[in-house]
Amino acid sequence: MSGIEDPDDELSVTPPKQWATGVPAVAHALEYSLEQTSLRRTALTLLNINQAKGFDCPGCAWPEPAPGKRHLNEYCENGAKHIADEATSRRITADFFREHSIAKLDTRSDYWLNQQGRLTEPMIKRSGGTHYEPIGWDEALEVLARELRLLDSPDEALFYTSGRLNNEAAFLLQLFARAYGTNNLPDCSNMCHESSGSALQETLGIGKGSVSLDDIHHSDLIFVVGQNPGTNHPRMLTALEETKRNGGRIIAVNPLPEAGLIRFKHPQKPRGVIGRGTKIADEFLQIRPGGDLALFQALNLLLLEAEDAAPGSVLDHSFIDASTTGFTEFAEQTRKVSWDAVSEATGLDRAQIERVHEMVLESRSVIVCWAMGLTQHKHGVPTIREVVNFLLLRGNLGRPGAGVCPVRGHSNVQGDRTMGVWERMPQPFLDALGREFGFTPPSRHGLDSVDGIRAMRDGRAKVFLGVAGNFVRATPDSEVTEAAMRGCRLTAHISTKLNRSHTVCGDTALILPTLGRSDRDTQATGVQFFTVEDSMSEVHASRGRLAPASPHLLSEVAIISRLARRVLGHTPAIPWEDFEADYGTVRDRISRVVPGFEDFNARVAQPGGFRLPNPVNEGVFRTPSGKAVFTCNELTMPSVPDGHLLLQTLRSHDQWNTIPYALNDRYRGIHNARRVVLVNPADLARLGLADHDLVDLISLWHDGRERRAEDFRVVAYPTPPGSAASYYPETNVLVPLDSVADISNTPTSKAVLVRLEAATGAAR
Repeated sequence: MSGIEDPDDELSVTPPKQWATGVPAVAHALEYSLEQTSLRRTALTLLNINQAKGFDCPGCAWPEPAPGKRHLNEYCENGAKHIADEATSRRITADFFREHSIAKLDTRSDYWLNQQGRLTEPMIKRSGGTHYEPIGWDEALEVLARELRLLDSPDEALFYTSGRLNNEAAFLLQLFARAYGTNNLPDCSNMCHESSGSALQETLGIGKGSVSLDDIHHSDLIFVVGQNPGTNHPRMLTALEETKRNGGRIIAVNPLPEAGLIRFKHPQKPRGVIGRGTKIADEFLQIRPGGDLALFQALNLLLLEAEDAAPGSVLDHSFIDASTTGFTEFAEQTRKVSWDAVSEATGLDRAQIERVHEMVLESRSVIVCWAMGLTQHKHGVPTIREVVNFLLLRGNLGRPGAGVCPVRGHSNVQGDRTMGVWERMPQPFLDALGREFGFTPPSRHGLDSVDGIRAMRDGRAKVFLGVAGNFVRATPDSEVTEAAMRGCRLTAHISTKLNRSHTVCGDTALILPTLGRSDRDTQATGVQFFTVEDSMSEVHASRGRLAPASPHLLSEVAIISRLARRVLGHTPAIPWEDFEADYGTVRDRISRVVPGFEDFNARVAQPGGFRLPNPVNEGVFRTPSGKAVFTCNELTMPSVPDGHLLLQTLRSHDQWNTIPYALNDRYRGIHNARRVVLVNPADLARLGLADHDLVDLISLWHDGRERRAEDFRVVAYPTPPGSAASYYPETNVLVPLDSVADISNTPTSKAVLVRLEAATGAAR
């Protein structure tokens, strides 16, 4: 390899930034790109990313403007870094694995593993082996197929996906799993927006957002809650700037002040290069972690009281009467909300909440956007139900500039779910799948990510296949998860690059290298394209442009199709060979199984693709009552014992999901380190700690077992009193496997009770 090493961990801290993007973002993106590959290759990728005839960014799921309205450079800093990371000229060959034992690789950082480059050929760790060694595709797939055939039950296998998977491959994966006989289809949604889907399905009858990019641009008022667009989906800032320039207002609700929500400097506009940019948030509510349920209950109380004071002028009674149910019970409970409880839960001043309430009254259309800051709490589902209550009161659903907007952080995670990657797909989908392919899919619910770990831990799941992603580092309770994975008979990962999941092996382990988004995909019938679905239900084509990183790579569609043939044998009703040869044949089948995809091939051939129908926007609510549902939600908050803090885990700016590209978080002023914990200065004084002290983080759980993350530097930071923040995946070890959101089973990564002790372990 090229001698890439971990950077020195030498923390330096500067004041947090008061604006995001601008010229520095362009410079950082180009610098990282040119470290990874040539100028020519960089130009080729950047000119094709997010273009109508190019490829979809593998990063976030924020939508693109319509063709003709897109900028030549329709990407953000993080998108440019992500595609450069995939398009890197660095390669991992068999020699690399001969030089590095699995035990040695397991000591290296996530950064180092990723920086080694693209995987180039299938590899196997045989039973009892210490190193990966080369293996041909036929043998590798037969090893995996044999293990699947030997299981006592199909339910002893897990088929995991991340949002990097495309629609065609996702459809084939769930088809294969169900034809094999299981609904064990855990995915990354289980750990992020599952709470959103659960709440929206119950209240609105569909687990997706209802707004379009045009709605964002023309909304009167947008709440941006529990998310950091400047790092996690930076192109959202361009849309929010358009909102502001059209006269809309924005309320930021977040425990940390984030630079992108303070001011945005658009790097492609003069005002963003030589000007001051655009102020984004008109009001910043620095809320305590988990206090959002109380905030929206308070806003709902104020709306009810305003209606009492001026009957008929505040609430949308025609909408409530015709299109909702449960209002009377909801209103009765909301009137009991205590302002003392709201203050304790939110840490906000009542006057500030009342200012926001006045902005709501002045707005004809309101959108609420949210991300992990709402979903990864024990009460995540009730919180989102309360957001829906808030929107229902003034009829802010199904009309322009209004609605619900869960912002997905992974390119096609919404598309994977639409294609059937869910352990609990509704029976009508399963019936349609069975009719199309001539078999009876299993109807019993499968295992999600958390329950899948429990099953591996307990010996009930013995084969794990991961398609994209980094399961070991994306999941909670790292020690338990790693032990569970190592207890499997076989673990296999379809991947583009090396990550921690490849070093945590079952008795036998496979690495199956695949094409990336930017790679040209040529099959028997010629060059193929695939499709993705963004956060706003837009479905469009993606066409790789680069020569593949190795002649030995297979596409995900090809790998799944070849594996299915080996496991299931000859199945005339499921033409796996045809699917591999021509992805259009997959889309033909999708069009007959998945609602909204009728005439799929013709519609997606149009520039920009098409938008899936959303019944909410037609005034249709597919709930048991046929109406949108007001819900009653008990105000709950974690109890924080004396001497403890409520920790939220988060990404740094130079990070995509579990993979850091560098040890910097420049918007927050953190440089050259990741093992840091951000703590309010008043809490440091109360706990007898000083800035830059070295501490261990210890989490508490009702089982009495303590979990420890060692050697973190304390950084004085403007967090809400009583709370702290630190980066994942380094802090995933602190999140107990059984600490999950009610209903959705999502890990509670935004609400971890910790205490800080002087460090006892060796620095890492």
